[in-house]
Parts: sequence; C-alpha cells; structure tokens
Amino acid sequence: MAEIAAGTMAAERPMTREERRVIFASSLGTVFEWYDFYLYGSLSAVIAVQFFSGVNPTAAFIFALMAFAAGFAVRPFGALVFGRLGDMIGRKYTFLVTILIMGLSTFIVGILPNYASIGIAAPIILIALRLLQGLALGGEYGGAATYVAEHAPHGKRGAYTSWIQTTATLGLFLSLLIILACRASMSAEDFASWGWRIPFLLSIVLLGISVWIRLMLNESPAFQKMKDEGKHSKAPLTESFARWGNLKIVLLALFGLVAGQAVVWYTGQFYALFFLTQTLKVEAQSANLMIAAALLIGTPFFVIFGTLSDRIGRKPIIMVGLLLACLTYFPIFKAITHFANPALEEAIATAPVVVTADPNECSFQFNPVGTSQFTSSCDIAKSALVRRGIPYVNEAAPAGTVAQIKIGQTVIPAYSATPAASTGVNLGHTPATGAAPVDAKSAAAAFDKSVNDALTAAAYPLKADPARVNTVMTVLMLTILVIYVTLVYAPIAAMLVEMFPTKIRYTSMSLPYHIGNGWFGGFLPTTSFAIVAATGDIYSGLWYPIVIAAATLVIGLLFVRETKDIDIYKHD
Repeated sequence: MAEIAAGTMAAERPMTREERRVIFASSLGTVFEWYDFYLYGSLSAVIAVQFFSGVNPTAAFIFALMAFAAGFAVRPFGALVFGRLGDMIGRKYTFLVTILIMGLSTFIVGILPNYASIGIAAPIILIALRLLQGLALGGEYGGAATYVAEHAPHGKRGAYTSWIQTTATLGLFLSLLIILACRASMSAEDFASWGWRIPFLLSIVLLGISVWIRLMLNESPAFQKMKDEGKHSKAPLTESFARWGNLKIVLLALFGLVAGQAVVWYTGQFYALFFLTQTLKVEAQSANLMIAAALLIGTPFFVIFGTLSDRIGRKPIIMVGLLLACLTYFPIFKAITHFANPALEEAIATAPVVVTADPNECSFQFNPVGTSQFTSSCDIAKSALVRRGIPYVNEAAPAGTVAQIKIGQTVIPAYSATPAASTGVNLGHTPATGAAPVDAKSAAAAFDKSVNDALTAAAYPLKADPARVNTVMTVLMLTILVIYVTLVYAPIAAMLVEMFPTKIRYTSMSLPYHIGNGWFGGFLPTTSFAIVAATGDIYSGLWYPIVIAAATLVIGLLFVRETKDIDIYKHD
C-alpha cells in the first residue's frame, strides 16, 4: 500500500526529462515498424521488378507480397527469442539489439543489388532481411511497452505507454513525404531505377538517433530492483508457457484482448484503404490522403484514451471499442460507399447484379496469384464480375444449367471453357446442350462486351468520380474507424504489462501481442478479400473482424480482470 501511495503522489508531478527521453527512445522502434511497413507496401511493384524479375510480372508481384508477409509470420518467434533475452539480461540491452536489427535490415534493402546484378541471391537476401526484421519486431514492441510502463509512475502507465501507439502516424507521414519528395525530384524512370532506394537509405538517420538515445538510457527500475534481489527468471519460456497459471493468462491476453484489438486496428486503417481503392475505385493518392487525414485527426485520441484508462480502467475502454466495431462496421462502410462512390451505390440499388448458376460448378473465387483458370460457366461469370469489382448476389439453378448474369433487366448467358490439350487454345462449349465447341477467345470477347455494355447501361462506374466524392464526410467516417482503433489500442500496452509478473513480463506479453497483431491482424486484408470474392457482397469481408471482435468481447468481459491498480513491481 505504501508503494502505491507513493506512486500516486509521484503521478501528480509533471513528467521528468528522463521519462520523456524513455518514451521518445522507446517509440522510435514503432516509428521504424510503420515507416518500413508503408515503404514496402507503397513500393511493392518496384521491389517486384528489382528483385523478382526472373519470373513473370504477376508471379514477381506475388513473391514481393509474400516476402512482405514473411515479416508478419515470424513476429511471434521473435517475441519468444527476444522476450526471453529481455527477461534474462534486461529490457534496455535487448531492445537496443532489436532496433539495430530492424534499422539495419531496412537500410540494407536500400543498398542490396537487384536480380539483374546477382541473380537468385537478390530475392533470397531480401526475404532473409524481411525475416530478420520480423524477428526483431517481435521483440521490439514488448520491450518498448515494458520499458516505458516500468518507468511510469503508478497511475500514469496508460498515459505514458499510449505515446508509443501514436507513432504509427509519424511513420506513415514520414514514408509518404519521403516517397512523394523522391518522386517529385526525379523522373519516373530514375525513381524506378534507383530513386526508390533513397527512402530505405534514409532510415539510417532514424536508426542513428534511436541508438544514440537508447545508449543513454538506464535499465528499467522494476527489472533492476528484481535483478538486485536475485529474483530474475532463469527460464522465462518455461515459466511463461509451461505452467498453466501463467499460460492461462497468456491465452486470455490473446483471445480476450489482443485478437479483437488487432482486427479493429487493421480494419480501421489497412482494410479501409483497400476498400476505398480496390472496391470503390477511389484514386490511390486521394485515398491515401484521406486515410492520412483521418489518422492525423484521430491520433490525439491515443493519449486521451490512454490517460482515461488510468482513471476508469483499461478493460472498459477496450471493450467499448470492440462493441462499437461490432455494431457499426456495416453502416460505416456503407456510408463510406455512399460518400466516396455514390454512383456505385445507386447502381447497386437500381440494377442489382445476380449470378444464377448450378452451385456444384462454382469454384472458390479467390485468386491472389492470378494463375488459376476458372473454366465452368459459373466461374467465368463470377470472374468477370470480380475483376471489375462488381458486387453480386448468388442464386441457385438446377444442375446442368448454364450460368447467367442478370444486370437489372438484362440477362447475359455465360459459357464454359476447356483447354485443348494439343494447342493450348481455350474452347467454349455449352455442357447443357452439348453444342460444338467454339473459339474461347471469341466467346470471351463477346461475353465481356455484353457484360461491359450492360454494366455501362446500368450506370456502374469504372472508377469513383472525383467530382462526386464527398471528401469531408468520407474522412469523417474514416476518422470514426481510427477512433475505434484508439479505443482498443491506447490502453493495450499498459494492460498487457500489468497482466504479468516482472520476471517473465517481456516474454509473456510479447507472444500474445504478436500472434494477435501479426496473424489475426496482419492477414485480415487477405482473409476479408477472400470472403468478398467468394460471396460477391462487398461488405461480407467485414464478418471476419466482427466475429473475431465479438468473440474477444465475450471472452474479455467474462474472464479478463481489470489491471490498472496492480503493483507491477511484483516479481512473482
């Protein structure tokens, strides 16, 4: 009680210079995370050409995205490796190592020879760098959150750790500004040839500042106190995951907090961006600027809700964020359609598209690599609509029926295609009637023309009309999504730190955080897109984050305890 009382008095004083330095130094790692995320995402097409030119362009782009995804996949393993080190040798030196690995990996991409120079070694080294970066990131966030929380006065842990969460905005703006500046200062050819390397090379500045500041920091007082008493863990992995008492808390942290937080985070930013550009066909630069504006407006709420969590608790704020997401995602995304591409909304209402087909001949309409061949009439009908981003409704037909697309009152029969073994030419035939096969190119051209003509007649837009985009209201809807992100994310670092004892805190909190954000969140855009492609409903992808958030809400309400008043100096 005396420690808590002393801590309460300390909480009333202003932040010290040392505490500000701790927050700043710890937050730079998160800046790196988002800076690199947006750099790699924005430059994926260039990276595909530079490092995967030994294969066809479609496969090259997919390989580039897979290399990016590899960083997500290994994050939990980094949590285990560096979490263990952090609990054994200390917070300061462990997350000094992680920032070095992250920063150097980003920088080396900027000097890495391309495929034309060193052949297959180029993509191999690139993937290795992504893996190293993912591993380091797995240890970075847990170390930063733990370090800041263990420096914070009692009663201010939510406020102090919330500053780490704000740095996504800084990372985004840094990457956007540098990329735009590079593109503006040189020709498109020079940027594609060598200019793309500059943003990666400039990361060395971030690294230098971060290492310099972190070298001046002291060890976390909670860890130092525990180490001086000889009570630090000798086997943090065993104590964290092989003992049911702590493993139960790890599982509750994952399924009762982080999984829901992750899907709300990725829906509010990355899936929203994907929805604007891919589904609503809003011009990419405009969509990025609207997302950036929403982030700029919403970012202060990280600190607001982090500070509020010190007063009313972490759990209520996170649970409210999850509840709001579950209840309002559908109306918000429908509102985004209304304000960003009203012509699409009008076309859907006045001339709905219906695919009538035998369900047995319909394949799963998800083709991320672009190599699958959809040959049944149902596949061809749905593929034609998926390529154009047109929402549709499925309607079952009797077995053997040739699929057809109904656009308003216009009905367009599809066709089936089978590859001719000897020539590789696609031939079309009508299985229901056994008609003689025809040249598939002619059939496809005629079918595509009919579909395009019908869509045009029904006023389905090829892209969002900039003159009709209500930018203010679209940004408002996106800002609401970002505020949901701040609700679930602002208190999460403090709460995870408070859930585990000091001796195994770094290890125990890092694993659920990175499984949740690296897997549940990181693969959300792909999973949601798969659902949309399979169902034809542009809003059906929202079921993935809603179901995960709802499950987390129930588990969190029933089984997760409030933590704000816990003494984090407790060792056991």
